[in-house]
Amino acid sequence: MRILKYIFLLILLAFVGITVYVATQKGTFEVSKSSIIKTPRSTVFDYVNDYKNWETFGSWMQKDTDLKFSYAAKTIGYGAKSIWNNGSEEGEIKTVFVKENDSIAQKGSFNGTTATLSWSFKDTLGGTKVTVHSKGKMTLMTKVTTFFKGGISSILGDVYEKSLRNLDKTLHYEMKTYAIKINGIVQRPSGFCLKQTVSCPIKSVPKNTKIIMGRMLHFFKKNKIAMVGKPFVSYDKYDVANNFATISVCIPVGQLIAITSGSDVASGEIMPFTCLKTTLTGDYSHSKEAWAKAQKYITDNGLKQNLAGSYTEVYVKTIDDVKQPSKWVTEIYIPVFPKAISLPKTAVAPTSTAAEVTPTSATPIETP
Repeated sequence: MRILKYIFLLILLAFVGITVYVATQKGTFEVSKSSIIKTPRSTVFDYVNDYKNWETFGSWMQKDTDLKFSYAAKTIGYGAKSIWNNGSEEGEIKTVFVKENDSIAQKGSFNGTTATLSWSFKDTLGGTKVTVHSKGKMTLMTKVTTFFKGGISSILGDVYEKSLRNLDKTLHYEMKTYAIKINGIVQRPSGFCLKQTVSCPIKSVPKNTKIIMGRMLHFFKKNKIAMVGKPFVSYDKYDVANNFATISVCIPVGQLIAITSGSDVASGEIMPFTCLKTTLTGDYSHSKEAWAKAQKYITDNGLKQNLAGSYTEVYVKTIDDVKQPSKWVTEIYIPVFPKAISLPKTAVAPTSTAAEVTPTSATPIETP
């Protein structure tokens, strides 16, 4: 019995000694890891710059299946924010600085441990060199728990290495796996929507679409408005010569809704029109090719575009529905005039007061 007491005391003394040792160790940390991502710099930057994409490559996010994520109205660029928890632990991260296609700076906290996180993106042979660097301060509990796992520098170094490998794999496979299908002539139905309109350079259209879409979805959730269809973008103006576009980000609703004056959101009506439907399955970066194939189909089949119609993209499946970019679905609708058909030639029966008449050609009529 006395031996057991001695053993217990030794264990207790060892635990106290380790705790004292750990507590007196430096409470700060600094970790940096780099990797070559075999994808163009702008693509890598845009992907990392959106918190909604982090679940596809963040190794610590994938390891803890109990983690639940929530996002602010803005998930891209300066001021973007993400929050997560698994019931017993919680954390958050916010973007505090962005330099387009060059660097991102963020501040985060996890169970009291605070840190700054920075990303840099540099062109290099074979792709993009991505460097992730973190610097922070630990709580006593974090120091103790991480000590028995090799230390926080070792833990974070492993997390960053795996995350960068996942990022390379995701961008290399998911972003490059896609399919384009010409569905044919269809009729877009009428209806109502809420929308937000913005004018910007053409190259900024994809980024602004994501930002405004996040705000619109947040607006619907906050005001408990039911969606009756998938979000879409209407291209109100697309001036290639002057590098200028006006787009409306829209979400269908069941009826016309009155909006308070001065709001960024406005009510709109969806007009029906005949159009060519094209479906892109895969990341949105391939939309330019999808539009080009649709335009070629129109030319090859003798169709004529109806400039009075609405050029539209409908986002059937996005990152909010499925995390893998290869499974996203975007439908493109280009307004066209229905192909004209000709009536068969018929002879007019002769009468006693008129000469025989045979029309040389029939007047074309449009299909409904």
